[in-house]
Amino acid sequence: MNAAVVSAFGAPPRYASFPDPVAGQGEKLVTVTAAGLHPIVKALASGTHYGSTGELPLVPGVDGVGRLQDGSRVYFNSARPPFGTFAERSLASDRMCLLLPDGIDDVTAAGIANPGMSSWVALSARAKFVAGESLLILGATGVAGQMAVKIAKRRGARRVVAVGRNPQALEKLKELGADAVISLDQENNAVVSAFRRELAESGVDIVLDYLWGSPAEAMIAAIAQKGLQKAAPRIRYVQIGESAGKTIALPGSTLRSSGLEILGSGFGSASLDQMRQALIELFNAAAQTPFKFSTKAVPLRDVEAAWNSPEHGVRLVFQP
Repeated sequence: MNAAVVSAFGAPPRYASFPDPVAGQGEKLVTVTAAGLHPIVKALASGTHYGSTGELPLVPGVDGVGRLQDGSRVYFNSARPPFGTFAERSLASDRMCLLLPDGIDDVTAAGIANPGMSSWVALSARAKFVAGESLLILGATGVAGQMAVKIAKRRGARRVVAVGRNPQALEKLKELGADAVISLDQENNAVVSAFRRELAESGVDIVLDYLWGSPAEAMIAAIAQKGLQKAAPRIRYVQIGESAGKTIALPGSTLRSSGLEILGSGFGSASLDQMRQALIELFNAAAQTPFKFSTKAVPLRDVEAAWNSPEHGVRLVFQP
């Protein structure tokens, strides 16, 4: 079959022939119609993600949309390496193979699933969000962050604060539902002060963090309190991505002096059942009332040229 093939970590995959997958126990063979180029796909293909097996060659792609042998249209997660979803055929795990509702097309479903699930799972399974709570989203200008804003508002968030570096994208987020925006394109003390004002004036129940690194340190510095007489409101800080840095400095006194609770959300911290439920709810919501979400369909044969294209708020979706 034809597929995108990674033969060396650090180099874009090439369009080439690859052995056909054979379904084993607990798997289904899928004819792929669309697969999204998500950050996790690139991280796994570069060997830098914690889920990488380090084995080559491999076909990238963690999820996609396709047809089963009986013609059913499904969203699926790839069952096992080396057979990813950037190929004409792939394998679906029985535990993560969902019939798609009418009202959402293949390209949209493939593009929206991963970024939408990231915040849906973080809110439901990890933060235990309830309508009426307020959110601050670090990295809101990216595709996943934009989806997080829309999902939070649709699910009844009282207030959503969008944080990012792209001024034009931040302004656009106001149109998508953000109640306030904070730019990271300013001196660090100014960022910390902006976070503190938001915490003091409006309150923040949940932080969704797609950045980590220095923006996370600034947010945590704003949460830290001085003095022994202050009440410490509970803040659930959910770490999702690390596009601004893999590590942070975290003073122990910050945890002792605040109501900060740090959680992770991703493969491993959330169960497959929780991810499955999140996807079912996401697809049903998108089918009933579509989210404003931009995708660009690209032929799989162009994967090498398109691999490192900047997103600019648009999720690339490859089609065999």
